[in-house]
Amino acid sequence: MRFRGLDLNLLVALDALMTERNLTAAARSINLSQPAMSAAVGRLRAYFKDDLFTMKGRELIPTPRAEALAAPTREALLHIQFSITSRDTFKPSESERRFRISLSDFATVVWFRHVVERVARDAPGVRFELMPLANPFDHPLQRAEIDFLIVPELYMSDAHPKATLFDETLVCVGCRSNKHLSRELTFERYMSLGHVAVKFGSNRVPSIDEWFMQEHGIKRRVEVVVQSFSMIPPMLLGTNRIATMPLTLVKYFAKAMPLQITKLPLPLPGFTEAVQWPSLHNTDPASIWMREVLLQEARRLVSPRAKTRLRDLPNHSSQAKDTAVDASE
Repeated sequence: MRFRGLDLNLLVALDALMTERNLTAAARSINLSQPAMSAAVGRLRAYFKDDLFTMKGRELIPTPRAEALAAPTREALLHIQFSITSRDTFKPSESERRFRISLSDFATVVWFRHVVERVARDAPGVRFELMPLANPFDHPLQRAEIDFLIVPELYMSDAHPKATLFDETLVCVGCRSNKHLSRELTFERYMSLGHVAVKFGSNRVPSIDEWFMQEHGIKRRVEVVVQSFSMIPPMLLGTNRIATMPLTLVKYFAKAMPLQITKLPLPLPGFTEAVQWPSLHNTDPASIWMREVLLQEARRLVSPRAKTRLRDLPNHSSQAKDTAVDASE
């Protein structure tokens, strides 16, 4: 079918090429032979009067014209998918839908595992593919390559709808043998100790505590930088290093590791974990159902019985040891 001289099937080929950045992989993704895809590239170049792609090894490098076409092409195809070809009804118990979700290890460990458990009971055919955080975080949303992005709200753009999930508190954590935490942690001692810090993704996005430090011109002695919060506790064991972590995650690891928790000696802000989805998914019945599941499980996570108040945290080692024991119960 042609629209103003353009074979609309070529848009499917263009979208596949922009997604895969490889001729063979793009052809395979839309069930075309490699010669047929090569012919499609030639026709696209003729219509748009632009090379669209150059080769670097086996990788296709898009031209500025191709980059400009990528978003409207994907948006047009998604409009067709969700407005015309998708079924109106969604039955969770019968669905085999796969949800692609980009989130951190923190959200996975303290909350999303409960979502997986619930869905296994209510919709056993539904599958999940948990994706690493992209650079920038919202890039996959722009192309609707993921169904949900789950990160602290302050990292989110305003280009897509979102909803808040739960609030989290930041605390200081160290090994239970760390004698520097045996008494009230002062700012001076906090700054003098070696730190384990985390930076996310290929763009090395700093965590909220590091962002706060940079904003206020505070420079800690960072001895180890890791890729995720879950990698921090092993770097603390048997050392005098300390780290700043979400309280709920520390309590989870304290069930199996000799950790102690104490208040931070500076007013680091907490954060609000939130979920965001592509605008084009806003009326998708499957997305609506999953959003409600996410929000319900978030509400359960922050129930009054489960919520720990910051003022209840200890400031010295003996109380901190008790907290580590309590966390394992």
